[in-house]
Amino acid sequence: MAATRGGLFISFEGADGAGKSSQIARLADALRSSGKTVCVTREPGGSIGAETIRKLLVEGAAERWSPMSEALMMYAARIDHLERTIRPALARGEIVITDRFADSTMAYQGIAGALGEDFVARLHALVVGADNPDLTIILDAPIEVGLARAGRRASAENRFESKGAGYQEKVRQAFLKIARDNPQRCVVIDATPAEEVVFEAVAAAVKKASLSHQ
Repeated sequence: MAATRGGLFISFEGADGAGKSSQIARLADALRSSGKTVCVTREPGGSIGAETIRKLLVEGAAERWSPMSEALMMYAARIDHLERTIRPALARGEIVITDRFADSTMAYQGIAGALGEDFVARLHALVVGADNPDLTIILDAPIEVGLARAGRRASAENRFESKGAGYQEKVRQAFLKIARDNPQRCVVIDATPAEEVVFEAVAAAVKKASLSHQ
């Protein structure tokens, strides 16, 4: 059941290495400078229980879990994230910015993982209900660019990157399909220019969504 919402819910999506973290940090700083209260969070994760599940999902060998196992764990984490972080922040009138949300499950497990869009959509209806983002920003870059960026990060959280360029290209195309299917919510932004150029497009999309939300 959806909580009463006064805040704005923004999700950032894209294949690995698209630059989501940098753009989220810039956006949060800009919004806070303008006097807004901002909750920055992430998936999988964003609450104590969900962060425990995150470690299982993003570390280890690529073949550690099947797409079905991944999707069920993602939605188990998402329930906790919604109940403990997202819904309370929105009810307080905050702007919630999340680094990934349910579109990632559809892209990674439903489409690229061939679990099926219908199965993921049923999970989504049960767990998320009406609590979809008001705006989803999909940062898009060629896979070789994203994997090169991701490879420069020193992190054990590289399980999905290790699935290879072919899988990542399927993920990229899945996000573009999601954007075509949801034009009222999704904005695709070219993530290849300099960070400040990308942020100009991000800020414009958020401004438009904010005006529509009032």
